[in-house]
Amino acid sequence: MRNVLGNILTLTLFGESHQEQIGATIDGLPSGIPVDIEFIKECLRKRRPNNNNETTRIEDDTFKIISGVFNNFTTGSPLTIVIDNKNIHSNDYEINNNKARPSHADYVAFEKYHGFADYRGGGHFSGRLTTPIVACGAIVLKALEKLNIQIGTHILQCGDIKDVNFNNVDKEILMVNELDFPVISDVRSKMEDAINQAKLHNDSIGGIIQVAINNVPVGLGEPVFSSLEGELSKALFAIGGIKGIEFGLGFNFANKKASEVNDEFYIKNHKVMTKTNNNGGINGGISNGMPIIFNLAVKPTPSIYKKQKTIDMQKKINDEIIIVGRHDPAIIRRMNIVVRAMCAFVIADMLLIDKGYDIFK
Repeated sequence: MRNVLGNILTLTLFGESHQEQIGATIDGLPSGIPVDIEFIKECLRKRRPNNNNETTRIEDDTFKIISGVFNNFTTGSPLTIVIDNKNIHSNDYEINNNKARPSHADYVAFEKYHGFADYRGGGHFSGRLTTPIVACGAIVLKALEKLNIQIGTHILQCGDIKDVNFNNVDKEILMVNELDFPVISDVRSKMEDAINQAKLHNDSIGGIIQVAINNVPVGLGEPVFSSLEGELSKALFAIGGIKGIEFGLGFNFANKKASEVNDEFYIKNHKVMTKTNNNGGINGGISNGMPIIFNLAVKPTPSIYKKQKTIDMQKKINDEIIIVGRHDPAIIRRMNIVVRAMCAFVIADMLLIDKGYDIFK
């Protein structure tokens, strides 16, 4: 089981959903980066369930940095964060431990790891493992802020309710990053109603997260196997529930002519810009200096309280399952800070590749 992301800056995850602790190690982080404990706590709070529309498994996310930090600055050695799991109901998973939950990783984990994987709460496949990603990502987000690189996300769509696209990126990134329910227009109540309706019917809904990364310098990424799109996609597909990604216009390029969507260049105040940003800030796999914009498709939470068809993995027979436990009727709100953290890792890693360690001094 490989659990390492990155090239120069690497992230390693460890632990399972119902073990005593989970955590992560960042290696390759430059020395001298401030570690803001309160900002880490704030990012973890944004990931934590906070209302009646979300899971009742609420952890306090007590964490401890056990290496790589001294006097509130990174030392340059591997930085490891451990986080306690306290609110565990493992008995919820005993009744169905041989049944493959539809659209979960149970069956593939059973086959790949020969029945030895920890099935409680999804084990290492659980969304609980996004907690250390957020904790470590908070440190990297702060490092990028010093370079004026901003990463913002909002819920572009939840069920069939739609928000507006990023437009005034400078202003809107700052706005959505302050919100617990990040949307640009006045659609929060409608989205929450849609989530409530799904919950009332023992179901769940998906949506789309839109991401904007601003002030990325020209030149990040490689033209073929390490394109900026490819590196971002690899990291973001590590987040459970993300099933699609499109940069700029994405699939909407399909019914357009080049004359309609080509991003024409011009110079303003000695800076090269494009009149439109249909390519989402990336040409030839390399950042072009415009805001990097892309959308992520988030599937409905597969844990729903309806009877479903499945199999008994041990007996190899058809069966039925009713999932018990504590689950979100929509995971999209909580996922926003996870996406920001993942994007921060990729951008920081690509900066180190292209600019070297001095970029963060």
